[in-house]
Amino acid sequence: MPDVMRGIYTIPSTPYDADGRLDVAALRRVVDFCVGCGAHGVVSPVNASEFTRLSDEERLTVTRVVTEQTAGRVPVVIGVAGLYTEHAAMFSRYAADVGADAVIAMPPYVHKVTHEEGLLAYYRAIAEASRLPVHVQNYAGPAGTDMSVATLARLVREVEGVDYVKEETLPATHKLSQLQEMAGPRLQGVFGGAGGRYLLLEHPRGTAGNMPGCHVTDVVVRLWNALEAGDRPEALRVYGLLAPLFALEVQCPGAVYKETLRRRGVIDHATTRNTRPDVMDAEDHRALDGILADLAPLFTWHA
Repeated sequence: MPDVMRGIYTIPSTPYDADGRLDVAALRRVVDFCVGCGAHGVVSPVNASEFTRLSDEERLTVTRVVTEQTAGRVPVVIGVAGLYTEHAAMFSRYAADVGADAVIAMPPYVHKVTHEEGLLAYYRAIAEASRLPVHVQNYAGPAGTDMSVATLARLVREVEGVDYVKEETLPATHKLSQLQEMAGPRLQGVFGGAGGRYLLLEHPRGTAGNMPGCHVTDVVVRLWNALEAGDRPEALRVYGLLAPLFALEVQCPGAVYKETLRRRGVIDHATTRNTRPDVMDAEDHRALDGILADLAPLFTWHA
């Protein structure tokens, strides 16, 4: 594992077969796809991998398979968010047992913990269970808990092992800058989310990278590499080609990831759980046809 995590840490989608069962063979292909696309790391199971739609047994299976299939080629960050402290600690301990390089967690996502002392205890238990670097995921939405910059900075300063933050609440750019100032030298880096939609704005503020869904990892890596090289014209060109995909993802949450992976020959079925079958209508599919045709020259991975 690198001394400091940096770059595009992509999130493998969790594939299912036609009957909605976890497809382990396809998950191994997704991991190979992520590494083959040039990802600097992989992160699973988290929101973009539908972790809240997996049983505990399935989450443990995904943890083991992703770590095993990555096989040390890039760092693995395992999602360990739990319904309560002991639940998260169990996932964290297992992540360490199977050889993960770090863990990431939102606060409890059903009966939420919002007071700072409870959050400190929760993340301290995660850190102590794994003895791995911990990423605190700050996420709003129905499952997330929008923590203040002051709370995040306190977690970094006071909980041994809390080294990183994934900041996904708005305004993410402002919070990125404020957190780096408030947290001090203990903070190893702040990653962005939202599929890379804000990378053009986050990079000048010192982001450590991004944790996007994996369906166009090779293109997001290309965007990151252009930003790292100071090639703003190339970054703007790549971002311009990604922008329609970002828009479609907002209109059809969750569905675009797997449909793109299916079209790219990575998985056999675009099955999701607990979503309507018509999340994407016929016009959405036609739009995706055009978007992927425009992005195809940027793909470095081919079936």
